[in-house]
Amino acid sequence: MSTLAVDIGGGSIKLLALNDQGAPVAEPLSRPTPSPAEPDAVFALIHDMAQTLPPHRRVSVGFPGVVKRGVAQNAPNLGDALWRGSNLNERLTNLLQRPVRAVNDADLQGLGVVAGKGVELVLTLGTGMGSALFTDGVLLPNLELGHHPLRDGQTYEDLVRDSELKRIGPVAWSARVLNAIEQLAPIFNYDTLHLGGGNVLNLQAELPDKARLFSLAEAMRGALKLWDGV
Repeated sequence: MSTLAVDIGGGSIKLLALNDQGAPVAEPLSRPTPSPAEPDAVFALIHDMAQTLPPHRRVSVGFPGVVKRGVAQNAPNLGDALWRGSNLNERLTNLLQRPVRAVNDADLQGLGVVAGKGVELVLTLGTGMGSALFTDGVLLPNLELGHHPLRDGQTYEDLVRDSELKRIGPVAWSARVLNAIEQLAPIFNYDTLHLGGGNVLNLQAELPDKARLFSLAEAMRGALKLWDGV
């Protein structure tokens, strides 16, 4: 019996079934996020996708916004008004008939990639910019660094989001990502910077020595760590 990892993004919804060692037991599934991304439509799509995967005993959900005790507080890239106050744990538990734990998407991915040594910053580059911060493996939840101002009244996410990559191209976009990293280094004094998300493949620049790239498959192992001790 496996753990089902669900990644809800502004552009796509991805599902991956993992065994108890964190290895995939089936090919990952990806479908475009419904537009508009209303909760009922998103939950129904997750349900339909899950039915095609091997049996699973529990579900871990990464959600693109602040999540407290399984309840969405916002969803900048899905529509705040649609999602604010939505109980992800309860709705999906009832729908999937499996225990569900939902957290911020970068937090979930970070759990899968950090080494648990020193200060580790996780950035995910996709529709927006996700972030997670760990100290000796302990998570500071819901960092949401992407919505902090960076320059000229624009946030980190405003400058490195997917729409900007498409508008200005990978070279100029990569320069923006490096600039963002340079700004963050003296703030967090991290020992390791983990970079992931669908757009890391578009980076065309040499990364700092403390930076490493990670894949979604590696990150989704956080779906198991979310249940540690259970």
